[in-house]
Amino acid sequence: MSAAPHSAPRPAALPLLQVLLCGGLVVTLSMGIRHGFGLWLAPITMERGWTREHYAFAMALQNLVWGLAGPLAGMLADRWGAFRVLLTGSVLYALGLAGMAFSTSNLAFATTTGVLIGVAQSGTTYAVVYGVIGRNVAPAKRSWAMGLAAAAGSFGQFLMVPVESALIGHLGWQNALVTLGLAALIIVPLAWGLREPGLHAARHGAAGQTVGAALREAFATPSFLLLMAGYFVCGFQVVFIAVHMPSYLKDQGLAPQVASTALALIGLFNVFGTYAAGSLGQKLAKRHILSTIYLLRAVVITIFVLTPISPLTVSVFAAVMGFLWLSTVPPTNAIVAQVFGVQHLSMLGGLVFLSHQVGSFMGVWLGGRLYDATGSYRLMWWIAVALGVFAACINQPVRETALARPAGAAA
Repeated sequence: MSAAPHSAPRPAALPLLQVLLCGGLVVTLSMGIRHGFGLWLAPITMERGWTREHYAFAMALQNLVWGLAGPLAGMLADRWGAFRVLLTGSVLYALGLAGMAFSTSNLAFATTTGVLIGVAQSGTTYAVVYGVIGRNVAPAKRSWAMGLAAAAGSFGQFLMVPVESALIGHLGWQNALVTLGLAALIIVPLAWGLREPGLHAARHGAAGQTVGAALREAFATPSFLLLMAGYFVCGFQVVFIAVHMPSYLKDQGLAPQVASTALALIGLFNVFGTYAAGSLGQKLAKRHILSTIYLLRAVVITIFVLTPISPLTVSVFAAVMGFLWLSTVPPTNAIVAQVFGVQHLSMLGGLVFLSHQVGSFMGVWLGGRLYDATGSYRLMWWIAVALGVFAACINQPVRETALARPAGAAA
């Protein structure tokens, strides 16, 4: 068996600066908006008279729907290009945020906050943008470019948390959500810069690997399954912390500003962590990078739980955890591109991300469930530690070499 080149006929590549700028701004908005959703837990549950589990369920559903819709959004973006997917996702994001503001029943809140925003995020975040990067950036720079895009999303988290906190304080939580809905529509003009006009024609005329063959190949590859398992842990940890930490800190008697500062610090240090992980992925084995990240998360959470809590310890925890926050994203997606090629990168990236979102669902929902049952988040913190050790172990056997395919089998 000889290894076929992992590429498919495609139109001329988009300018690198254009891809990085537009793609980075898209994830800045899409990831930045969602990063502050924990700030709405207290005002919405208090005004509506809901339990934390009700809010947590809608957030968990959002993450699950995001993951379930991700492979489909990726498949459409691989075939037709990212522009149409981004356009649809932007509009759905705006509608979902408006629905989140005015829903008065649990069903309506779960539908808008959970389903609409979840579908919107599947079409406006990493999987779709990384597909454009994979098709338009040379392999020698791909991990770096993915790290740069992830860093942009991280900057959005740093930027948007204080903005969202200020919007809630000055406009009220409902008007703040409507304002964010309008901001989500900025993705529409940015999507224009990621158009690949000849992509569908190139796909239609190429004797490339079919979607079914790509799926069978991926699920028959042990490394793909190990990446999915590790990404489950990533989702469990980060979404539990993002949604529940503001309430956890409030329960510990700390001021709301401590939580806002912590979320902002996570976003700020995430910029450096994701860029560093992407850059290191060009030089070091990506599986070692992933194992180190997960192990360090377990250590950091353990120290945080065992240390007396104060604004200082919260800030230190947020900064260190922020450095590790989305730093798993560039090496994970770079491994997928390296092993399977870029023809179905958005779809396969979406499948790996589905596992991330199942973990997110479990992390955010179980956090609310265990809190309501025990009155404490302590058990959840220790579950997050155990899963971090597990993920560190299972990433070690991941193989990063391109699959060998019969001559003539396009990737």
